[in-house]
Amino acid sequence: MTTRNALPRSAARSILLGLPLTLAMLATAGSASAQTAVKLEGTCEKLIVAGLDITQNCKDTMMNTVSRNRTSFDFSAWDGRVLSFSGSGAQQERTEETDALQPINLVVPSEKTNDGVVQGPLVAVGACSFSSPAAGKTAITCEANAAKGRYEARFVTDAKTPADAPKP
Repeated sequence: MTTRNALPRSAARSILLGLPLTLAMLATAGSASAQTAVKLEGTCEKLIVAGLDITQNCKDTMMNTVSRNRTSFDFSAWDGRVLSFSGSGAQQERTEETDALQPINLVVPSEKTNDGVVQGPLVAVGACSFSSPAAGKTAITCEANAAKGRYEARFVTDAKTPADAPKP
């Protein structure tokens, strides 16, 4: 897991404590101007864009970003497509002690064309869920419905604490 952010170094170190803490912090970032992006490595198990299954093209990295009060989970494919699930981090709910549910109200499918990247934000209804790691792994699962169809993604990552992370 690599981190790129505009937070002070001490805040960046706290993000590296582990995936559940990272995702919880990202979804509830307090500062309206805070921007954070976390790149996760693992296995993309599902990627469906407007009902079309493109899982075979899905990359084994994903991004979790926070910009102002928006949290997004961004999945990408080798053919240039990207699918973002976005919602207000302030609306995140706990479904279990270790599980979080992020309501989604926007999907942003995009693809590369000869004219550049074409994005088509769509109002959507759905959610992304993630949990504390079990046996060293955790999954991020997103599902949403929009005017152009069903959007789904599932990504599994090892939730490893970096060796240089501060001890809790």
